[in-house]
Amino acid sequence: MAVTFSDLHTEEGLKSLDQFLSNKTYISGDALTKDDIKVYAAVVAKPGDSYPNACRWYESVSSQLASSFPGQAVGVRVGGEGAPVEEPKKDAPVEEDEDDLDLFGDETEEDKKAAEEREAAKKASTKKKESGKSSILMDVKPWDDETDMKKLEEAVRSVEMPGLLWGASKLVPVGYGIKKLQIMLTIVDDLVSPDNIIEDYLTAEPANEYIQSCDIVAFNKI
Repeated sequence: MAVTFSDLHTEEGLKSLDQFLSNKTYISGDALTKDDIKVYAAVVAKPGDSYPNACRWYESVSSQLASSFPGQAVGVRVGGEGAPVEEPKKDAPVEEDEDDLDLFGDETEEDKKAAEEREAAKKASTKKKESGKSSILMDVKPWDDETDMKKLEEAVRSVEMPGLLWGASKLVPVGYGIKKLQIMLTIVDDLVSPDNIIEDYLTAEPANEYIQSCDIVAFNKI
């Protein structure tokens, strides 16, 4: 006789499952079956201490499944809908909601279509958004008026990494015969940090032979 479980993501649904398992080890007997797997998949997370029977059953199923799927879990969430556990009447046909879990029924075309739609929606919601970009104007200052500015600019442009693009540049007089290099760069925000460029590359060896300091003059999101 078919048994129907619904709303297993709610307290009412878990309470019905807990009551059903009050004198049972598994859903359909004394050993793990496909019925347990189907119900297990509809339970969002391990039931709390308020549902001791359901919690015991959940742990038992989890331990047996773990040996079959040893890969590292990263965590997922599953939702579902339906009605409380019901025992179908003997003398009358059972009216089932399309979201109910029929443990002994075959998967219909509607079930397959609904599953495909849920999978498509999940992929669409988890699709990574395209990283933003920023445009930066940077001042690069030499040590003194004897610093070779051509080599200084070569040192700056020698910094290469994914998501970094150097742009136009010019020399700007500072005073006392000293000029600074003013240069544009574009970065992909998720890949490049301007602070990292300055601290780990431009003001570190070997570039610091020519570069005394760097300042960000303008920072704009693109």
